[in-house]
Amino acid sequence: MYVGAAIAVWLFAAATPAGVAWLRCLGAALILLAWRRPRRAAWRGRPLLLAGAFGVVTAGMNVLFYEAIARLPLGTVVALEFAGPVAVAAFGSRGRRDIVALALVALGVLAIADVQLEGSPAGVAFALGAATAWAGYIVLGKRVALGGNGIDSLAVGFAVATVLLSPLALGTGGIWRAPDLLVLGIGVALLSTVVPYVLDQVVLRRAGRARFALLLALLPVTATVTGLVVLRQVPTLPEALGTLAVVAGVALRSRGPDR
Repeated sequence: MYVGAAIAVWLFAAATPAGVAWLRCLGAALILLAWRRPRRAAWRGRPLLLAGAFGVVTAGMNVLFYEAIARLPLGTVVALEFAGPVAVAAFGSRGRRDIVALALVALGVLAIADVQLEGSPAGVAFALGAATAWAGYIVLGKRVALGGNGIDSLAVGFAVATVLLSPLALGTGGIWRAPDLLVLGIGVALLSTVVPYVLDQVVLRRAGRARFALLLALLPVTATVTGLVVLRQVPTLPEALGTLAVVAGVALRSRGPDR
């Protein structure tokens, strides 16, 4: 997912962040539609509404995320964005261990946000907006996994989102004139959307929303390492400590007795 995000950062020189996010949505829709070929029932009634809502929320999350990483380091944005899964996990918390784990994650997010508020308030705002959309992604994603048509609903949802968010395509002009950049854009769709979101559907069928949300706390580490290796983004000490607090929270939560 975050190798794709690093590639997206390279594309910001030729297109707006929102435009790159729309191109990612378009690419994902084309790949998933060609692969799954959803039946007619998936394009009608409640399945269409659920898939469309999921697709729009997910695409909106990606737009906000790309606007944030255009202003802040990749690992920092992912850690801030994790405030959304924290909120979802809070609703599923039952014991003292859960509360301590959530407190650690919240402290980690706050530590990182405090560092960046002076540097880029807009970046923090976009990241927290993406966090809100991420919470919606988890809630709707669980419903799609259990009550929708699973991966077929992903295909329908991204198709709906591509159409509804088509005005963002105005920011992609530079990419269409360069075949190599267009290939990179398709690569972003495959790496950042198709592969991870299909795997999310598999995991969401087997894990509760709270456990899934807390396991996502591992993502800031992945994003930080990717940002360091690919984009040469070195985290500050408070950012590193905040990320470690997030990891400590997920480790504590994962030591529960349930399998």
